[in-house]
Amino acid sequence: MSEKLYAVIDLKCFFASVECVERGYDPFAVNLVVADATRGNGAICLAISPAMKELGCKNRCRLYEIPSHVKYEIAKPRMKKYMEYSRNIFSIYLEYISPEDIYVYSIDECFLDLTAYVRLYKMEPLALAKFLMDEVYKRTGICATAGAGTNMFLAKVALDVLAKHVPDHIAYLDELSFRKTMWQHRPITDIWNIGRGTARRLAKYGVYDLFGITRMEETKLYKEFGVNAKFLIEHAWGREACSIKDVKNYIPQSKSLSNSQVLFEDYNYENTLIILKEMVDNLTLSLVEKGLTAAGIGLSISYSKNIVPATGGARNLGYPTDSYRTLLTEFINLFEETTYRDKPIRRIGICFNEVDSKLYGVDNIFNDYEASAEEYSLQQAIVGVKKRFGKNAVMKGFSYLDKATGLMRNKLIGGHNGE
Repeated sequence: MSEKLYAVIDLKCFFASVECVERGYDPFAVNLVVADATRGNGAICLAISPAMKELGCKNRCRLYEIPSHVKYEIAKPRMKKYMEYSRNIFSIYLEYISPEDIYVYSIDECFLDLTAYVRLYKMEPLALAKFLMDEVYKRTGICATAGAGTNMFLAKVALDVLAKHVPDHIAYLDELSFRKTMWQHRPITDIWNIGRGTARRLAKYGVYDLFGITRMEETKLYKEFGVNAKFLIEHAWGREACSIKDVKNYIPQSKSLSNSQVLFEDYNYENTLIILKEMVDNLTLSLVEKGLTAAGIGLSISYSKNIVPATGGARNLGYPTDSYRTLLTEFINLFEETTYRDKPIRRIGICFNEVDSKLYGVDNIFNDYEASAEEYSLQQAIVGVKKRFGKNAVMKGFSYLDKATGLMRNKLIGGHNGE
């Protein structure tokens, strides 16, 4: 058999399902949401149980958006617990599939290359995927949904669009069935990697589905989307040449490190500067820990209720560095030059661009070499202390100010409760 066969398995309402299993509940019978209620009625629900989905509640909604007649239990996020379940489930896959043929897409979703295993276990793709889903359920109590297809794209579309509407929660697509069932599917944003921005740009040409893309002149597509038009065209026909091996071997031409946070309340200009200092400190320590440098920075500031457009920008430093003093000075200058001083701020994001190995970097020739070496040694020592005793073992003074968030955020995982 020369045709490739892929599956992608998604753990259904994962965080909420874990919380239900831990409490001895049936996720399909109990209304439960995973959210941090201490953040108020506007807290985002990281997951809702399948039972609530059946009632029409939306995943990733805010607490106040849940209809008042729906009664539910709130579970505080426990990211360590979810990671533990995810590792256990991954180990189940490894009993049947080689790690070279598994690509972890997210904490609750994995791609599997089933090509060799269909022959090995003498099972059809859907049957093999169903077997793995059943093993996960028997051992962990977590239900799953799956898509299978002759390439990774088709497997993902089968999962995202078709599997959720069939009783056994599993669906299959090859190129022919894809064209029959998905060409006229709307909204087009249901299709993997087609977001609202892409949909708006296609709508300018009267295109609202994949079939419309196949009928557009390629010159127009390339003019509108550049090199990304190639992926739109290929996907519209159900084609995808990329394999799991290709994904794992991919090395991006440029690298970056970034971090962002949504603030718990409106911050003024001065208090946001405290958060900026904390974030630059943390991200610089990541550079040092990984033996990297950055030759550029980026800043994004979003304002409460979008009263004004986001501000910020990017800046090329002209040389690579891992110096906290240098990077902080550049960020403060960029912040002062671009940020409104009289508008309430609700989100801040920073980025180190042109990240590369320190081995290949040449620092600013005007820097004091001895001072730079001393700072680097100090940063390495701080990294070592934090790794041994915890992230809050050593903190700069500004992290103890009233509006600082570093001490609290260091206890989180992915921005959520890390218990």
